[in-house]
Amino acid sequence: MQPLDVIHTIAGPTGDIGAAFYFDPATLEVGQQLGLDGFRFYVLGRGGVLGDVEPDVVLAAFGYFEPGLVAKMWRSACEVMAPREAARAYVGCMATFGRARFADVPGLTAYCDAAERVIAATDPSALPLFAGLRAEPLPDDAPGRAAHLAMVLRELRGSAHLVAVRASGLRSEVAHAIKRPSDVGMFGWADAPAVTDDDRARHARAETLTDEILLPSFEVLDDTAGDALVAGTRAMHAALTS
Repeated sequence: MQPLDVIHTIAGPTGDIGAAFYFDPATLEVGQQLGLDGFRFYVLGRGGVLGDVEPDVVLAAFGYFEPGLVAKMWRSACEVMAPREAARAYVGCMATFGRARFADVPGLTAYCDAAERVIAATDPSALPLFAGLRAEPLPDDAPGRAAHLAMVLRELRGSAHLVAVRASGLRSEVAHAIKRPSDVGMFGWADAPAVTDDDRARHARAETLTDEILLPSFEVLDDTAGDALVAGTRAMHAALTS
């Protein structure tokens, strides 16, 4: 399988796997124990790898969200705990999720080896959320480690896509409305932005550019490693839906 085929094959499933723990009951319980509701734990936990920063820095890394919503959630959550502490707790929730859902999934060691090669080969320039998450410690066990790496790969594509969106001349909220029109309100926008044919063409270009940004990272994989990454991704995704 060619590197671009690997990128296309794992994109959607990795997105699902990497986000599956966000509002899982076990994650919400950890947040409650820390004094954070589900959305504040998401914002502070996911963005906490950036450190003690202003809300606009978090918005720059997240994209897509209405700025006032990010500012409100970030500032109120920071009153409860430090961002880096929240990040460590949040990242730990993904490992816990992996242990619960992927313990019987085959091929995770080979998946982890391939994923780590991709992640290590990535130039982190202009990808702050990915870079921050990549710096977090890896779990030692295969299910927790595989889940963690899927989360990092999700942030890799998301960060690259946000760069591609801006390079294509789109505002991130317009790109979000094109890709996830039913989630506009969830991301804090009162109304969906107007979307033109030109916007859709630019978004298509952004998807292609995302792949081009990612390609050097995946070119480090030989056929065996590429197949392992795809097989592990498919197996974990199947475990999510079984």
